[in-house]
Amino acid sequence: MADDLPIEGNRRILVVDDEPHIRRVLEVILGSSGFDVVLASDGMQGLDNLGREPVDLILLDLMMPRANGLEILSKIRANPERANTPVIILTAKGQDTDREAALAGGASDFLTKPFSPKKLIARIEEILGHV
Repeated sequence: MADDLPIEGNRRILVVDDEPHIRRVLEVILGSSGFDVVLASDGMQGLDNLGREPVDLILLDLMMPRANGLEILSKIRANPERANTPVIILTAKGQDTDREAALAGGASDFLTKPFSPKKLIARIEEILGHV
């Protein structure tokens, strides 16, 4: 698939991040790649959004107020209706222990900030191509 072609079917991605500028950057990157984007400013809002509308993939930060990303990932994996939804952790925490905990908790992938938009879109396309 060419870099400038959108994903077919307007797949929906939930972005869960407490940093407004990161949400906005992701909204622009994902939207320009043909995705529908749903935004949540923390993990609890992300869970609320999941309860209202299905998504094809979740981008989840680790460090957030009210509930951290690993807690939210655990709740997603415990819900039979959402357990198989791909989750990419997108975080500033790049330690091996963070990566290991996220992958052990059921994350589909783990990317660190700052991130490459092309790499992010490529990972999303690869993951959604296998769903």
